[in-house]
Amino acid sequence: MRIFDIFFAPLHSELQNEDIFMPNLSQYFPIADPTLIFFVVLLIILSAPIIMGKLRIPHIIGMVLAGVLVGQYGLNILKRDESFELFGKVGLYYIMFLASLEMDMDGLRKNAKRISIFGLLTFAIPFGAMFLTAITLLGYSTKTSFLMGALMASNTLIAYPIVGRYGLQRKPSVTLSVGGSMLSLLLALICLAALVAAHDGNSGWLFWLWFLLKFVLFCAFLFFIIPRLARWFLRRYSDAVMQFIFVMSLLFMSAALSEAVGLEGIVGAFLSGLILNRYIPHVSPLMNRIEFIGNALFIPYFLIGVGMLINVRLLFEGGAIIWIVLAMVFFGTFGKAAAAYIACLFFRMPVSSGHMMFGLTSAHAAGAIAMVMVGMNIHVGNGYLVSDDILNGVIIMILFTCIISTLVTEAAAQQITIRDKDMPRDDGNADGDDEKMLIPVKYPEYANRLINLAILTRNAKLNRGLVALNVVYDDANMRRNQENGQQLLEKVTQYAAGSDVRVQTQVRIAANIANGIKHAFKEFRASEIIIGMHQHKEVSPKFWGEFHQSLFNGLNRQIIMARLKQPLNTVRRIQVAVPSRAQFEPGFYRWLERLSRLAENLECRIIFHGRDDTLALLREYVQNRHQSVRAEYLSMTHWNELPQLAGTIAEDHLFVVVTARKGTVSYKTAMERLPEELTRYFSGTSMMIIFPDQFGDAMDEMTFAQPQHTEEQSAYDIVRGWLKRTIKL
Repeated sequence: MRIFDIFFAPLHSELQNEDIFMPNLSQYFPIADPTLIFFVVLLIILSAPIIMGKLRIPHIIGMVLAGVLVGQYGLNILKRDESFELFGKVGLYYIMFLASLEMDMDGLRKNAKRISIFGLLTFAIPFGAMFLTAITLLGYSTKTSFLMGALMASNTLIAYPIVGRYGLQRKPSVTLSVGGSMLSLLLALICLAALVAAHDGNSGWLFWLWFLLKFVLFCAFLFFIIPRLARWFLRRYSDAVMQFIFVMSLLFMSAALSEAVGLEGIVGAFLSGLILNRYIPHVSPLMNRIEFIGNALFIPYFLIGVGMLINVRLLFEGGAIIWIVLAMVFFGTFGKAAAAYIACLFFRMPVSSGHMMFGLTSAHAAGAIAMVMVGMNIHVGNGYLVSDDILNGVIIMILFTCIISTLVTEAAAQQITIRDKDMPRDDGNADGDDEKMLIPVKYPEYANRLINLAILTRNAKLNRGLVALNVVYDDANMRRNQENGQQLLEKVTQYAAGSDVRVQTQVRIAANIANGIKHAFKEFRASEIIIGMHQHKEVSPKFWGEFHQSLFNGLNRQIIMARLKQPLNTVRRIQVAVPSRAQFEPGFYRWLERLSRLAENLECRIIFHGRDDTLALLREYVQNRHQSVRAEYLSMTHWNELPQLAGTIAEDHLFVVVTARKGTVSYKTAMERLPEELTRYFSGTSMMIIFPDQFGDAMDEMTFAQPQHTEEQSAYDIVRGWLKRTIKL
């Protein structure tokens, strides 16, 4: 110890004197360097969804909470510099722009009256509730209460990306929510303008006449100029970057003009998206770029910036702020809920639609921040119209309402998805199907039979071509296999031409056959796959072969595996085994439509085996759409009865098994025995195995609301497993 002191004490003393041994890290925070700020923000955007996924918390909340954590009222890691103002404002405009860009314009026109009614309700009820609460319970002046009422009457569509993830953008409840939100926001901003005008002594009729004139001219200018500019530019220039910059220019021009006439820029952003709606298709590359840039950067930046304004510590200091937050959250949220459920009852919509309308319209962020900032600049007596308590109360209220909005919207989206599955709907399969069949072929002996199956199940009215694919391994025999594959595809094309059916072909090189098929599926934007069942035991002794199982586990779209022992035109009867709860799968009507067409074209009898509730839906669909099909419906109460069907299947029958992927609603443990049962009881039978669509309507693109990556195991499962192992030890 003394030796240590002799040799290192002088050095230790010197380091202490120089503040090197124990450096003060606080001097480096908050980070003010723009490069480091941007780096930290990107880390938050990257890590927040992963952490929230582990905790099973909506990712939108994760962005706001991350802003609270790194802001000046949290760990004070980041300085809220001008970038948050810039990117935050852009993100705010983006939310409104995307909301209107993805709106169902037909639904908007058809529901104009409903939107007006709901817009007035979702404005008036929260406004009245908050105005009376502020005067009676909180004791504020008439002007302050008026501002707080307008503030709670508006709302921000912060949970709208959740709707996109579930593919519910065109639902009536969503259309009403988006349109009603815009109307309530517009009315709230008009109230704000009236308050400012009254404070400045400009509340006469001349002021309102001039304001109304400016607003009418503003709308007329946008609706006259933007369509003409869009048509001219998008027809003349096809460059991806130029098109994107052009759309952004129109967005910010509209926002700037909106501010010039006395309204917030979000009104102009919403109107510009509404006008450009018909010029930017939802599945176009331009739409994909617009969504990608906003969802990846601008919108998360905005949410993080909102979180950085929140001072959660004030909640624990007591005082008036707690009552302000409670009053605003309770009465404001109650007003939005009352408006949503009254409109739902009045319009005779399901309760789940009321949940959706409440969830989408209950969050406050954009309009609330804008209005409270305006109120802070209005002098009243010895202070301002908006006090510090109100400011912090509004910011904390934003956090709570964002949480309420995302949770309610998430739950409502799930309920609507399940509800629509429960209610069979006429979705226009006969004339509006999205079908584009991909047929991977390898063996010449039954390639034509697969093409023939596709021809017999396709919708002739759509007159769409097929896609024939040959995938070869990237090995020493690649060139020779390529030539053989090309020759096979030429024969397939000639065969299909005899039925006047177009065929696209591709020989694809891949290190993994399943991945090659999946990539081609995405490139061709196919709707389903028809592929031959594994029959070559010399290649693989497994029932599914080398890659079939990887294919249906890695692709959640419809896959039909066929083993055709005889030409299809000699089939006399089709027997179909349908599992219980098959009607709850998204692909229920797709495979039913394919089999109905097959039976209709072959003019053979089709027999469905399944539970009574499933058979009832099968019977209804076939009778309504394919009256000429001779169908029978036989009860099969349990999937274990599948082997008993073997005795009823003759040599000229086609046996069809509708199965399911593991973890889906119609999957059952008895299906694990399917390979053994088919091998044992149906080895010589012509057969089709159908894996239905089980993908839902979720968006394929990453959004800040729900990234593509989903954590398989939650943090709670990990902790629960650790506790169990610890207790056993």
